[in-house]
Amino acid sequence: MNPKVKDVLTKVLTEFAAGTVPEKIAYIMFPFVNIPSSSWSLCNHLVMFIHDTEDARGFRQWNEVGRMVKKGSTSFKILVPCFRKEKDEQTDEDIQRLSGFTTANVFRVEDTEGETLAYERLQLPSHPLMDKAHEWGIEIKAVPGNTDHFGYYSPDKKLIALATPEESTFYHELCHVAHEKIIGKLKRKQDPLQEIVAELSAHVLCRIVGKDGSKFFGNSYRYIEGYAKEIQMSPHSAVLHIVSDVEKVLGLILDTNHLRNGRVNHERI
Repeated sequence: MNPKVKDVLTKVLTEFAAGTVPEKIAYIMFPFVNIPSSSWSLCNHLVMFIHDTEDARGFRQWNEVGRMVKKGSTSFKILVPCFRKEKDEQTDEDIQRLSGFTTANVFRVEDTEGETLAYERLQLPSHPLMDKAHEWGIEIKAVPGNTDHFGYYSPDKKLIALATPEESTFYHELCHVAHEKIIGKLKRKQDPLQEIVAELSAHVLCRIVGKDGSKFFGNSYRYIEGYAKEIQMSPHSAVLHIVSDVEKVLGLILDTNHLRNGRVNHERI
């Protein structure tokens, strides 16, 4: 095996051994649009996340968007498939067959400077309770996404990433942060009960801070219903199972007076 290819694969296997791959895959599934890495393989995405970045490109690719690699920066390698042209024995047509892999050098966005990237120009509104996230040392960042993924919380990076201005998404991720503080550590994947805690808590927070939570209720119910089915429970049974955690999450985010109001609003959901 090519030594450079072996080195890349060794880094990925090390992450599997450390048990961090499921969480990294969850972040990878939050897709970035219109950047080269969007079309990369899962393996290369893992390599990119191992190097603590969400955007990596070759030297020329950075130049094409008006950015230069900083002097002294170190690249890392990703796998690049190699193909050879062959004749299909049955159709006699030319086909491309995978013959192996080589590597290519890429640089992290953090190691470049120059023009502002399109996704860096995304602006988020100032939601109530953002100061609570900052108080807990959590960074809030706008990122590009798609119609299926609107945000995520990274415990390792202490980061809430948002691809929508809707407050319900921010509150969902903030509730994950609070839940983590209560139980000590979140499971490294989208655990159904954890997701139900975050979604129900977020819906209550919308009501508490004066937002029209009703516009999100349909989506919230379907979200909870979907995760409840995964653990073979009805939405109502699942909510009853985690309602004490919801109360603890709200109590941690809000002061005592707000929490009392939250309980009243909760009963109207």
